[in-house]
Amino acid sequence: MGSMTIRAAVTRAVGAPWSIETVELAEPREDEVLVRMVGVGICHTDLSCRSGALPVALPIVLGHEGSGVVERIGSKVTRVRVGDHVVLSFDSCGQCRNCRHDSPATCFEFFPRNFTGKRTDGTTPIQQNGALIHAVFFSQSSFATHAIAREVNTVVIDKDLPLELMGPLGCGIQTGAGAVANSLGLREGDSLAIFGAGGVGLSALLAARALGAGSVIVVEPNEKRARFAQELGATHVVNPMKTPDTLAEIRTLGGGGVNFAFDTTGIPAVIGAAVEALLPGGVLGMVGGPPPEAMMPANLMSMLFRGVTAKYIIEGDSNPQTFIPKMLDWYRAGRFPFDKLIGKFPFESINEAAHAAETGDVIKPVLVF
Repeated sequence: MGSMTIRAAVTRAVGAPWSIETVELAEPREDEVLVRMVGVGICHTDLSCRSGALPVALPIVLGHEGSGVVERIGSKVTRVRVGDHVVLSFDSCGQCRNCRHDSPATCFEFFPRNFTGKRTDGTTPIQQNGALIHAVFFSQSSFATHAIAREVNTVVIDKDLPLELMGPLGCGIQTGAGAVANSLGLREGDSLAIFGAGGVGLSALLAARALGAGSVIVVEPNEKRARFAQELGATHVVNPMKTPDTLAEIRTLGGGGVNFAFDTTGIPAVIGAAVEALLPGGVLGMVGGPPPEAMMPANLMSMLFRGVTAKYIIEGDSNPQTFIPKMLDWYRAGRFPFDKLIGKFPFESINEAAHAAETGDVIKPVLVF
């Protein structure tokens, strides 16, 4: 099988800057597609893998919020065509019980298909001078000029949309918006408390507004992000560093509490407050990565008397093939302005873009090619 020369941002050591290098990318297999990248978002997961907080095999090409144009397809690809504009999302097997029940985000093979840096047969489509480089991260490795994806995680979108901005719909924005729309099932008039106003938290805020939520309280210590949350539609913002009792404040603002809570921090003390902020029958959704030894900091009797639920959420419990089009419908209707979260950087400035994300200067950096 032939290969092509591409440029990719390679992670070679834990904590090291990305190195843009020339590598060889194999042709797509029968169920794969070759995508020329136009834009790719930088997600907190990419940063966590580079830092070692989420260990991955090295060297590796990360990137999993890609958007681009299909250049070649495998012989068994039927839904995607050459020339299609696409968003790349997470991979799933399509065969396990959860996939068959329209829950690919909890695919039984989610981890090996998205985090190992190899296909399920142990191969990788990227090498350099005969040496293996781990790839197919989330079945894309889109920190590169071209990426190999599978048909199952390739979502075709309309060609009149701004393609370079679309990539984050495949993970970070999908995670926040899907958590509210799919996992929590927020309805018009429901109240919500969001803990953390990063890209995922603000995407949850945008979805809540698109769905007609009532009171939306955002808890965020960064004053710049808190102000931005208000601009995007938060009814109240709470600075936990300046508020003596954050839980009491949420209860006051929410008339006793909230119907739903959404934690993006993974901090046990924050999660404990979020559970207690729920009104009877309420649900807490969590996506933040906790410390490895952390336990659920909840009072079970308190949960029992209120009949509340706490659940961890993967990828917003989304099926990308249906939820990405739903978000785009909201976007076209002017109800989901996710583009306001995005700051664009040239691909060659990937390290500067990552720094902007880590410092909080940019909510969602997108690399453009």
